[in-house]
Amino acid sequence: MSETAQQYRYERKFIVERLTPAEVKHFIGLHPNMFYQPYPPRHVNNFYLDNADMENYYDNLHGATNRRKVRVRWYGKLLGHAQTPMLEYKIKRGLVGTKRSYRLPPLQIDQGFTQSYFQSVLAQADLPNEVHYHLKTLKIVLLNRYYRYYFATYDNQRYRITLDTALTFQRVDQLINQFTHRQDNHRNFVIELKYDVTQDDDAHRVTSYFPFRVDKSSKYVQGIERVYF
Repeated sequence: MSETAQQYRYERKFIVERLTPAEVKHFIGLHPNMFYQPYPPRHVNNFYLDNADMENYYDNLHGATNRRKVRVRWYGKLLGHAQTPMLEYKIKRGLVGTKRSYRLPPLQIDQGFTQSYFQSVLAQADLPNEVHYHLKTLKIVLLNRYYRYYFATYDNQRYRITLDTALTFQRVDQLINQFTHRQDNHRNFVIELKYDVTQDDDAHRVTSYFPFRVDKSSKYVQGIERVYF
């Protein structure tokens, strides 16, 4: 079994309006903490899972103290062969969160991607018994995709920023998928400032420089509301 678990960290979210990605990147480049780009940008793809009562959606919508999101993530092409998908549990405890990740077998993302197909792939995955059991209670409800830029400070990456652009959301059907019911959000961008709990004392010096609007809503909540409501 391949599992990784991160320590708890803060993730401060900002919504950017009326600027281009180039302007936002330039703005980050002028930050006095001297951010640089440690990795090239790339497309990020996610399937989100929830139960029949949409418990994860409502917990995130109402800001429950203890909440989680369950997703499958892969990079690069949206459709076709996903060679190294990762199952991720995003766990929030108050203002801080962590992530548990598990490697899954390859996935084929096309019109044959159904709930039964996905469950057959999960059955082959080397996962803890409690994870296997929990996944049987969930279904895939949302597909989202965005183009992500990465930034970090030179001091051992104490502070990290992601800039997500070109957000798209698609409804996922249980029997057959043409992936045609899509909603785009190319108007707003999402910035997340991420840092370990030990770095919180100095974080205000980083956040105070940003004139962007603080936002607590998640891409999952935004996606569900765009394609279902």
